[in-house]
Amino acid sequence: MRLLALLLLCLALPVHAEGFISRLLHKPVPGGVAVLQLGSGASAPQVRFQGKPVLTVKEDGRQWIAIIGLPLTSQPGAAQALVDGQAVAFQIGSKHYREQRITLKNQEQVNPSPANLQRIERELAEQTLAYQQFSPRQPSNLLLDKPVDGPLSSPFGLRRFFNGEERNPHSGLDFAARAGTPIKAPAAGKVSLIGDYFFNGKTVFVDHGQGLISMFCHLSKVDVQLGQELPRGGLVGKVGSTGRATGPHMHWNVSLNDARVDPAIFIGAFKP
Repeated sequence: MRLLALLLLCLALPVHAEGFISRLLHKPVPGGVAVLQLGSGASAPQVRFQGKPVLTVKEDGRQWIAIIGLPLTSQPGAAQALVDGQAVAFQIGSKHYREQRITLKNQEQVNPSPANLQRIERELAEQTLAYQQFSPRQPSNLLLDKPVDGPLSSPFGLRRFFNGEERNPHSGLDFAARAGTPIKAPAAGKVSLIGDYFFNGKTVFVDHGQGLISMFCHLSKVDVQLGQELPRGGLVGKVGSTGRATGPHMHWNVSLNDARVDPAIFIGAFKP
């Protein structure tokens, strides 16, 4: 009987060792998230993936986990992170992303003029720097709140064709919402960038800590200031259709270690 009880306990250990955050976030596919179990040391392990620092948290007060963003360009198969300088292997699975075809009346938003291309390059550099920030603060929550009340529309990862021409995949998650609908912070954070961009329109970046960053774009109104600290649920702005948009909606990017990942993972709405 004691042997049977011990065997049952051993079989149960992997389930109990993996906490809620691991079960929620571990979706190791291109554009997804890999969670690595790192043990219960006294201090947080230093983790890097593809040369960039990675978010680490202590799950359930017991063991450290690394939460790694996997770029859409990741290839299925073996991958590795560096944990305190030592290679730790993990596997990346596969995922198929469907196509989306969009017709735009404004041809400049498909093939911009040389002057607009210069503007786009400047704006891209500014946003790239914002995504690369890695502040030491711990995120207030990893089960994120929906930024707006509304159904999900265009999912993350769509291969997008504008007027028949392929462009970058959809790097965020869209919510169907009326113009003027309030956008709220899905977790506490600091406003790290505000802009009015060619493609994204009125845009706000919020740094939640340790490379976890939200970007909201196409806003009709921005209700925050640069450097402002936002509580969870704090007002960011209002839904709009500025920039390259065919109508009012809320586009939300989530970035981890400078990799844009599927926001649906963080709200429990991921579809394999």
